Amino acid sequence: MSGPRTYAVRPEQLAWAGLAAMTVSFGLNFTMGVFFAPAAAEYGISATVPAVAAALGTAVTGLAQHGIGRLLDRVGPKLVLLGGLTLISSSYLVLAEVTRTWQFVAAYMVLGGLGFASSSTLTVTTLLGRAHGANAGPAMARAAIGINVGQLVAPWLATGLFGPVGVRGTFAILGVIGLGATVVLAMVLPTDERVRSDAGSGESLADRWKMLVGFGLHAATLYVVVLMLPKHAVEQGWTVAGAGRLVALAALTAGVTSAAMVRLLRRHPPETLLRVLYSVRLAALLPAVFVPGPQVLVVVAVLFGIASFPIIPLTMAILSRGLDPARMGRTLAPAWITHQLAAAAGLGVATVVHALTDSYRGYFALGAVFTVAAALLITPVRDREPVTA
Repeated sequence: MSGPRTYAVRPEQLAWAGLAAMTVSFGLNFTMGVFFAPAAAEYGISATVPAVAAALGTAVTGLAQHGIGRLLDRVGPKLVLLGGLTLISSSYLVLAEVTRTWQFVAAYMVLGGLGFASSSTLTVTTLLGRAHGANAGPAMARAAIGINVGQLVAPWLATGLFGPVGVRGTFAILGVIGLGATVVLAMVLPTDERVRSDAGSGESLADRWKMLVGFGLHAATLYVVVLMLPKHAVEQGWTVAGAGRLVALAALTAGVTSAAMVRLLRRHPPETLLRVLYSVRLAALLPAVFVPGPQVLVVVAVLFGIASFPIIPLTMAILSRGLDPARMGRTLAPAWITHQLAAAAGLGVATVVHALTDSYRGYFALGAVFTVAAALLITPVRDREPVTA
C-alpha cells in the first residue's frame, strides 16, 4: 500500500486551503436558509418551495457522492473541488435571474446540489487524508473551521445586502465572490498527482456501520436546524436580519469549537470528543422543544453551534482511519451518501411536521431522540492492517 502523498507545499498550507474552500462551499450552501423567507416574497412563490428545493438539492448531493468518490480517485481532489465551487457559485448567479418556480428549484437542486457534492467534506477529507494519512484529524478540524467561517460571514453579508441591493442582487454578489475565491484556490492548490494502490481494492465501511448510522442521524438533525432555524425564528417574532444573525451566532460558536478541536485531538481520541458534543447538542434541542418564547433561541443557537459542524471532522477522522489513500474517495463515499440522504429525509419530514403543526418543535424533539441514538452508536474504529500484494 502506498504511503501518504507528498505535496510540493507543506501539509499545513493544504489545511488552510481546505478551510478557504469550505468557507465558500458551506457558506453558500447554508446561507440559503436566510434567503427562504425573503425569496418567497421576491419571487412570488409559496413559502414551502425553498424548503422543498433544499430537500431535493440535498438528495442530489447525496446521490452524487458515489460518482464524486470515484472521480476523486481518478482525477484527484483539486479538479473536483474547483469544479464544485464553480457550480455552487454559479447557482447563485442563476438564482439572481430566474423568473419561474421550476427554474428556482432546478438551479438550487442541480447546480447547488452537484456543486456542494463536489466541494464539501468528502473532497476536502480526501485532499487532507492523502497528505496526512492516519494523522489527518487535526488538519481536518482546522479545515472544518471554514464551515463555520462561511456560516458566520455569508449570512451576515446576505442580510446586510438585502436592503441596499435586494434579494436578486444579493444572490449575484455572493455568486461573484464565490467564483473569485475559486480562481484564487486554482492558483494556490498544488497539481494533483496520481497515487498508486497495490492493495485494498475491496475496502468498504461495512465494519464501521454503527458510525455510519450515527452520521446519518447527525445529518438528519443538523440540516434541519441550520436551514430552518432562520424561518423558525421569524415565526417566533424575529426580524429576517435578526434571524440571519442568529445563524451567524451559531456559526461563531461552532468555529471556536472547531479551533479547539485542533488541539484537543492531539490529546483525546475523537470518540471521546464526539460523546461530549452530542451531550451539548441534546442540551441545545431540549429548550427548543420545551421552552416558549423567542429569546430562548439565542441559547439554542449557541449550544447547537458548539455541537453542529465540529462533529463532522471528528466522525471523518474515525471513518478514514487506516484507509488506503489511493481509494479514499470511493471508500468514504457511502458515508456521504448516508449523510446527505439522511439530511434530505430530515428536511422532508420537517417540512411535513411544520405543515401539520405550524411549527418545527415536533421535529426538534425527534432530533433530540436522534442525538441520543447517535451518541450510543459511537464505537472506536481501529487501524486496518496493511495488505501486501
